[in-house]
Amino acid sequence: MKTISIENYRPEWKPYFEKFNRAWIEKYFVLEDIDKYVLSNPEEAILNDGGEILFAVCEGKVIGTVALKKVDTDTMELTKMAVDENYQGNGAGKMLCQAAINKAKDLSVKRLVLYTQTALKPALGIYRELGFIEVPIEQGKYKRADTKMEMILNDNY
Repeated sequence: MKTISIENYRPEWKPYFEKFNRAWIEKYFVLEDIDKYVLSNPEEAILNDGGEILFAVCEGKVIGTVALKKVDTDTMELTKMAVDENYQGNGAGKMLCQAAINKAKDLSVKRLVLYTQTALKPALGIYRELGFIEVPIEQGKYKRADTKMEMILNDNY
């Protein structure tokens, strides 16, 4: 088993953030304007507001990514989780998701939310296994999303 580490954002890894996410979105859906903006401008769209982008690295090679986007003072959105197709099925997605949960806890976030699609069964399995629960989805957030999930990280929420 090859060792996978989870690393913080590095500017030189920005192309992987776009490449991996563009690949799965275009495979199953259509790239929306919000996707194009976030993938082209991750610093402005995610990092500058207090968000985080993490990467899975295997033997020096970037193989996956996930982002935490600040929604408000109590909430972050887990978004743009993707693993290179050549490395899917090796646990990197679960590791990325768990690392994002841990990072949100470190940032004293009270609630994590995510938007997904029922067609993305492996991702849904990871989210459920790690403790996300389905909640009603508001209309118009993302065209492709038909499922919203959340995780309460702080009992005082």
